[in-house]
Amino acid sequence: MHYVYVIKRDGKPYIGYTKDLKRRFTEHSCNYKCEMVYYEAYCSSDTARERELQLKQYGNSWASLKKRLLI
Repeated sequence: MHYVYVIKRDGKPYIGYTKDLKRRFTEHSCNYKCEMVYYEAYCSSDTARERELQLKQYGNSWASLKKRLLI
């Protein structure tokens, strides 16, 4: 599985992509105060990376997700 995730890192949203969600969250938590807010799972790494870029580059995608998550 491949994951696109949103965490609150020191109170600010952070969007990322990983193949191992637990390991990546642990890495973030070592350096910052983190809270897992949301994640999506994908079978394909290409699809997950496309979604990550969509959230990072296109304001409407991120705005819609923020509205659903109440961030």
